[in-house]
Amino acid sequence: MTDSHIRYGIIGCGMMGREHIRNISLLDDTSVTAIYEPDLQMQQAAAELAPAAVFADDIASFVGRDDIDAVVIASPNYLHIDQIEALMARPRPLLVEKPLYTDPAQAQRLAAITSGYGAPVWVAMEYRYMPAIRRLAEEIPAATGDLKMLTIREHRFPFLEKIGDWNRFNHNTGGTLVEKCCHFFDLMRLITGGEAVRVMASAGQAVNHLDERYDGRIPDIWDHGFVLVDFDNGKRAMLELCMFAEGSRYQEKISAIGADGMVDAFVPGPTRFWPADAGPPPVAELVISPRAMQGMRREPVEVDPTLLAAGDHNGSTFYQHERFANVVRGHGHVEVSLDDGAKAVARTGLAAIRKARQRAPQFRSPDAGGAPRAIRCPSGDHTAGHPAIAFKIQQIALAQPVRFVGWRLQNVPSRHLGPAGGRIRVHVEQPEFRTGAACPCSCSCPCPWLWQQ
Repeated sequence: MTDSHIRYGIIGCGMMGREHIRNISLLDDTSVTAIYEPDLQMQQAAAELAPAAVFADDIASFVGRDDIDAVVIASPNYLHIDQIEALMARPRPLLVEKPLYTDPAQAQRLAAITSGYGAPVWVAMEYRYMPAIRRLAEEIPAATGDLKMLTIREHRFPFLEKIGDWNRFNHNTGGTLVEKCCHFFDLMRLITGGEAVRVMASAGQAVNHLDERYDGRIPDIWDHGFVLVDFDNGKRAMLELCMFAEGSRYQEKISAIGADGMVDAFVPGPTRFWPADAGPPPVAELVISPRAMQGMRREPVEVDPTLLAAGDHNGSTFYQHERFANVVRGHGHVEVSLDDGAKAVARTGLAAIRKARQRAPQFRSPDAGGAPRAIRCPSGDHTAGHPAIAFKIQQIALAQPVRFVGWRLQNVPSRHLGPAGGRIRVHVEQPEFRTGAACPCSCSCPCPWLWQQ
């Protein structure tokens, strides 16, 4: 590819796919010529943005087209690896949305892609290109000296509705600490210049989506957590995520601290979500704070309103596409490689999920080596030593999963999973589901949770 017109093919035209189309349309000498999107509603929405594009019937016919110079994958997370493998039959420069993959079992397939894909592959990590975050990275050497600590806080809205509600379940997304947070783990590697050597985490589902049902299933996607990461160069980083905090003025705050001072970046959320009656939407800011407490500097980081209107990532999608287009034309180099995308998932995201789950409390039955427990029944206190134990959900409404080792599950009414009855995620070592069980403690429980040895 030389300095010619770039013809893009798009796989997936949900919210993020259409953001890519809008930003491609802002580039010089580009067009979207082909789209693969199986959902009719999303096809119609994409056609409004790219009226000249042809819609492929399936991935094979998309791959076989002659009018594509570069490809963007913005499909649901769990499809990424399959679709990259399909593109290997006719590889073209590829921008693939994060997360690169969702399941540890896909790691070997990714290794084959890395060695066998015959064109540049760029993993879309838009947060790297937010203007305020780029300014923060630029200022760190002078403002902090040798960086020691990096803190990333995201206080935001819950996961949005997606086609088929695929993003409500961990098996589709890879889990929140992969789906959402691989962005931040990528930033940690970029800013610290190190590789993660230790990960600690506490996370779970506390508020969001608990009253939703999909084919009788309750969403299991986490909505908050903390992750601590130690790097091989001695630097440390922390992530604080809360997805029921859309009232925050700024969606992201990133703090970098060293021996000489600190620098903070404040990034607002999508402009389209800012309430009309709340005044003008906030502008991104950079704040530099020397330890000497003199010379503090506050700097607004303005973003072109056209770029803000083209997407939800503070203009970063456009700046990322500028660089990717240079790669397609043979001028630039890939800035976010397959290796970068894989490490954000495996080395930190999946590791954090494992650590959060390992810290889940365990309630062991006597035959599994644990002491008997008296747990509250929904209607009051009951400590009788009967074989079935009911518990008040509010008392054990923990954010992280709870393992009941050695107890068998009886009579679990689905309405107790809603916000009125409490919130819990249960993994049973020896599951046996029974219906019609009654609470043996002669209480007035209408539908108790029972665990029987």
